[in-house]
Amino acid sequence: MNWDQVEGKWKQASGKVKEKWGKLTDSDLTVIGGKRDQLIGRIQERYGIAKEEAQKQVDEFTNTLDFDSTVDETAYGGAEKVRGTSGSH
Repeated sequence: MNWDQVEGKWKQASGKVKEKWGKLTDSDLTVIGGKRDQLIGRIQERYGIAKEEAQKQVDEFTNTLDFDSTVDETAYGGAEKVRGTSGSH
């Protein structure tokens, strides 16, 4: 996944970011606002690591993100099917 996609789905991504980097606060996530350089800077600050290491972590994280599997569209589809079948009885 590229960073433009992450930025475009920041609300969704921010939950995953918080899971990965638990030291980041909700305020941090608001300030970051989907900006990659802001995320790297906050990770540096909170974890006391070098910029290069923070960049590496963000790159690895970005490569593992898959919004298709995190979006609950299947649940909605399942609910519609359930409603559809229960209505046809």
